[in-house]
Amino acid sequence: MDVIWQGLVQAVQMLFSGDPEVLQITLLSLEVSGLATLISLVIGLPLGSLLALGKFRSRRFWLSLVNTGMALPPVVVGLGVSLFLWRSGPLGDLRLMYTPAAIVIAQVIIAAPVVTGLTAAALQQLNPRLRLQLMGLGASRGQVLVLLWKEARLPLLAALMAGFGSVISEVGASMMVGGNLRGQTRVLTTAIVLETGMGEFATAIALSVLLLVLAFLVNLGLTWIQQRN
Repeated sequence: MDVIWQGLVQAVQMLFSGDPEVLQITLLSLEVSGLATLISLVIGLPLGSLLALGKFRSRRFWLSLVNTGMALPPVVVGLGVSLFLWRSGPLGDLRLMYTPAAIVIAQVIIAAPVVTGLTAAALQQLNPRLRLQLMGLGASRGQVLVLLWKEARLPLLAALMAGFGSVISEVGASMMVGGNLRGQTRVLTTAIVLETGMGEFATAIALSVLLLVLAFLVNLGLTWIQQRN
C-alpha cells in the first residue's frame, strides 16, 4: 500500500511540478498517438465505407481480413515494421528506425483496422432504404456518403475513440521500433515498462496515472462531441 500511495503522491507532483522530461514524454505520447489516429481515420473511413457499401465478390474476404487485423498483436506489428525499417530492410535507406515516425507507422497499422472495421459495421447497421432514398432525391455519390457518415456519426466517433485507445496504451510495437530512447522516442507506456524493470514502482504508478489522465481527457473531449446533440 505504501508503494501505491507514494505513486499517487508522485503522480500529483508530476502533474503540477512541470517536470521538463515528464512533459516531453507526455507530449510525445499525445503527438505520436494523435497523429497515428488521424492517419488511421483518413485510411479507415473511406475504406470502411467501401467495404460496407460496395458490392464486389471479394468483399467478405476483405472484411474478414480487416476484422482479423483488429486483433493484431502489437509485438507482431513491431517485428514486421522493424524488418522493413532495419538498415538491411527494403526501407532501410529512409533511416526511420528508432524515430517517432517509426512509432507512428506501427501505430497506424494497429489502429487502421480498428477504425476500418468499426466504420464498416456502423454503416452496415443503417437502413438500406436511406441510401436509396438519398439517391432517388438526386444526391451524388459523394453527397450520399457524407450524409450516411452524418447519420452514423455516433458509432463513427466511437470508432475514432477505439482507434485512439488501441494506440495510446500500446507498448510492444513502440518499444521495438522506437527503442525507448530518452528524449527522442520514449513515450509514457515505454517509460512505465522501463521504470518497472528498474524496480521504481512508485514512478511507474505515477506515469500510469498520467497515462490514464491523458487518455481520459482525450476521450472526454471526443465523448462531448459525440453526445452534445
